[in-house]
Amino acid sequence: MMMDVADTRKTSVATPGPAAPNVVGTPTADTLARRFADFDTLGAALDYAASGARGLNFHDARGTLSRAYPFAALRDDALAMARRLIAAGIKPEDRIAIVAETSPDFAALFFGTVYAGAWPVPLPLPTSFGGRDSYIEQLRVQLSSCDPTLLIYPPELAEMGGDAARAAGVTGVDWSELVTRPAPPVDLPQAKGSDIAYLQYSSGSTRFPHGVVITHRALLNNLAAHSHGMQLIDSDRCVSWLPWYHDMGLVGCFLSPVANQVSTDYLKTEDFARRPLAWLDMISRNPGTSISYSPTFGYDICARRMSSQTKASERFDLSRWRLAGNGADMIRPDVMQCFVDAFEEAGFKASAFLPSYGLAEATLAVSIMPPTEGIRVELVEETQLSGVAAGEDRPQRYRAIVNCGKPVKDMKVQIREEDGTPLPERAIGKIWCSGPSVMVGYFRDPESTDACLVDGWLDTGDMGYLSDGYIYIVGRAKDMIIVNGRNHWPQDIEWAVEQLPGFKAGDIAAFAITTPGGEETPAVLVQCRTSDESERVRLRDEIRERVRSVTGMNCVIELIPPRTLPRTSSGKLSRAKARNLYLNGDIKPYDLAA
Repeated sequence: MMMDVADTRKTSVATPGPAAPNVVGTPTADTLARRFADFDTLGAALDYAASGARGLNFHDARGTLSRAYPFAALRDDALAMARRLIAAGIKPEDRIAIVAETSPDFAALFFGTVYAGAWPVPLPLPTSFGGRDSYIEQLRVQLSSCDPTLLIYPPELAEMGGDAARAAGVTGVDWSELVTRPAPPVDLPQAKGSDIAYLQYSSGSTRFPHGVVITHRALLNNLAAHSHGMQLIDSDRCVSWLPWYHDMGLVGCFLSPVANQVSTDYLKTEDFARRPLAWLDMISRNPGTSISYSPTFGYDICARRMSSQTKASERFDLSRWRLAGNGADMIRPDVMQCFVDAFEEAGFKASAFLPSYGLAEATLAVSIMPPTEGIRVELVEETQLSGVAAGEDRPQRYRAIVNCGKPVKDMKVQIREEDGTPLPERAIGKIWCSGPSVMVGYFRDPESTDACLVDGWLDTGDMGYLSDGYIYIVGRAKDMIIVNGRNHWPQDIEWAVEQLPGFKAGDIAAFAITTPGGEETPAVLVQCRTSDESERVRLRDEIRERVRSVTGMNCVIELIPPRTLPRTSSGKLSRAKARNLYLNGDIKPYDLAA
């Protein structure tokens, strides 16, 4: 069965937002002939963009433009930074870890590292949960994985960044100090398309980081696919609040605008979290057409925040929002419909929604919905999705599966059985993809690389099916749990519980389950040896609080009898089987008081 999210073409005019004095943004239109990422290297892409007038624009917490940063200025700063890095002893192929704050400083450092022939490694900013020690440990583990020559951080993170650098045995540098150093003239290395451009870490992993190795050729191929799939036009301008340490923020909303010469407006992620409607204010003020991406939860926050506001048409004009991209987590059509309901009177069109699918291991994009087709869903019976047989007393339930578009230019997609056998249309299986933008592998991790790269094909670890050339994502075969656009490895959740007295490795299994409303939430099964019910209740509450403090998530915590969790033939925990047994009712948790 097919359904379309309702489309409306009502338009309105919004009151213009504030303008910062003496700051003029870079133009949307330009006389420079547009080139769609047809460059050999990322440095060559910036060289060309710098010959025009477009660029990056940074806004404060209220969405007011605070700094315009033309691509020409970015190139000048990046070249000076490259000379500083080389003067500091940086050599080609050195890794330079950089805390990825959305700022001109990070932009210049990233491209300066590229011009110097080294490999930038964007690392995350601290989150609002977990605390100082958790953040330092996350940096330490990722630094140990990528083995960088330097860790560079913003001045406000000097203490934590310095502690993480010392813990990993790496030289730490405050970037406000780095920019004051001399930039002596020096010949810069000449990169080739086959050279490595950067390392990308999947967000969320603190114990098992995987540094994805991306070449210039892979990157530029994927960035060209963006412009092709989105059918870029001269009036397009990008607006983004996505973090630059995540592949969708870094590749989709920072590197793609450079390689495709698109002026872009940025709101910091933490500012979006505090004032989400500032994002829509910025889109409203764009006189051209807007391209802006968000995971489902970003649209959800705005729709909820609007419920207590005045009429949307009195504040916003979203009639020129041409592409409202959606990716990074499972797309929920009910949330998208709520967004349409909240903002259609402000001119938002449901046909602007642009579902997509991608992952860092493919550089970013694997599929993009053709523009104007909006969100389309198919209803699939739940037993087909989970592999759990329906009992006689269990009513049939259907889940809406979102169409995530067609494979991007040069990308091939197959659906395969567990043993690698290709499946026909509309058969659910593992998603494999192949193309020029697939990663070289994981940095210094041949075992993990060999586990997912076979004869040039990438096992994405996701489940889905193909129908009439479109890709439908039904869930993940691999263990990754994605909530609100953030990746969480189940091993991290399990490790957090293992630190509590009385638990050990193998007692805990974490996995994602889907609520009746289609929302993904983590479930944690914990083998419990005590028979005292009050003690069980205390342990459950302690586990819930421990997981929340480490991950920031509220999880379903279930205590189960000892020796309940299933194992593989080699004795390893089988999370997939544990999940199926739990959903099927074959693993029976203790019945505890609420």
